[in-house]
Amino acid sequence: MLITIVSIIVTVSAYILSRFLNGKYASPLTNPVFFSTVLVILLLTVTNISYEEYSQAKVIMTYFLGPATVAIAVPIYKNRKVLARYFYAAMMGLFTGSVITISIAMMLAYWFHLPESILISLSVKSITTPIAVETGKMIGGNSPLIAGFVIITGIIGAMFGAKWLSLCKVEHPFARGLSIGSIAHGIGTAEAVKEGEIQGAVAGAAMGIAGIITSIVIPYVIPFFN
Repeated sequence: MLITIVSIIVTVSAYILSRFLNGKYASPLTNPVFFSTVLVILLLTVTNISYEEYSQAKVIMTYFLGPATVAIAVPIYKNRKVLARYFYAAMMGLFTGSVITISIAMMLAYWFHLPESILISLSVKSITTPIAVETGKMIGGNSPLIAGFVIITGIIGAMFGAKWLSLCKVEHPFARGLSIGSIAHGIGTAEAVKEGEIQGAVAGAAMGIAGIITSIVIPYVIPFFN
């Protein structure tokens, strides 16, 4: 029990510290998701706390992901008129983006002659973990690999997504939220919320819709790479 409490304190403290550093020294390397993840891994390694011991704290902390995810519905509801205004353009963008994302991931895996399990697992890297894992199981993917690819994709999206959009002169709040939410799922959505309510609402909606679209179209895309 003591290790569980210590693990929770370490994780929360690492996140608070990373938020502070990111506010003072804004950089992809001080991004809270990336920095706190690296810091927690280092602390667990130094203190010799195994993953099995830490997993008890993980279960408690991830329990609160449910309410946090449901809370995304509040800004979505508040901005429902904005979502309705751009609905058709957003759906076209999400469908096109989902297909392109799947295709690029699988083409890279195919060109580098990676095993089929990795190829399939990469195909669902841009959708939220629960949908990705279940979809991956149905098409023959490896669940641990899928979870790993999803987390890495989310972290990269959170670190560089907003900066890349700014570099490409994408300034519209709706477009920014749509891009980040559809590519970097929940982790990216958490970053989009920091930009503004509209960005967070659109990213939350995009995360869910992109997951549905991907689970529908992926069985039709995979045969092209087999």
